[in-house]
Amino acid sequence: MFDLPPILIAGLTGFISGLLLSIPVGPVNLTIINEGARRGFFWALLIGAGASAMEVIYCTIAFTGFSSFFGNRVVKASMEVFSFVFMLFLGIKFLMAKTVAAPMHISNAADRIEERIEDRLHPHSAFMTGFVRVMGNPGVLLFWIILAANFMSREWVEPNLRGKLACVVGVALGTSLWFFGLSYGVSRGHGKFSEKTLLKMEHFSGAMLLGLGLIHGAHIAWQLAKHKI
Repeated sequence: MFDLPPILIAGLTGFISGLLLSIPVGPVNLTIINEGARRGFFWALLIGAGASAMEVIYCTIAFTGFSSFFGNRVVKASMEVFSFVFMLFLGIKFLMAKTVAAPMHISNAADRIEERIEDRLHPHSAFMTGFVRVMGNPGVLLFWIILAANFMSREWVEPNLRGKLACVVGVALGTSLWFFGLSYGVSRGHGKFSEKTLLKMEHFSGAMLLGLGLIHGAHIAWQLAKHKI
């Protein structure tokens, strides 16, 4: 990929993916925007910290719980194609969004699961609010499973403890940076985050994901041509 140490590539991969996944407007970002304007920077930052912690847990589960499954060549090839289609789908969805909505919507059943988790845990602290909002969204785990398969199949993340840990740390830094910036921004003035601004954020994330998907597709095509398949 680049002339960089594998551990640095894994960290950058995690950082960029964590940052991009945090940008689309969903329950966590909307909660930070509303609560940050009402209660201030520190409260919003704790919500972001809780969300970031759960993102890291989901990312860790994706890398550790499914790593042996990705070792099969057929599975790796299938996941590469699926991740290409999935990134294109999400990129187009975010880019074509007309209104602010939760980006990880999968189905009505998944929405009901999210509601049940929030009702049962009923978080009271700022940290647990962010934590539970991410926990109740199964789309986040699905996204990390697909990304983990893609990263390891392309050797951006080495399939060992050091590589996976570097990627997870990168994810933690990427998500934390976004939530810190968002918390600071909303605490300085809620009016800066109108629906138009939120849509621009989602469109930007969509454009980046679409670009990454096209690059991934080009890589698959190059591999096919190289092996004359």
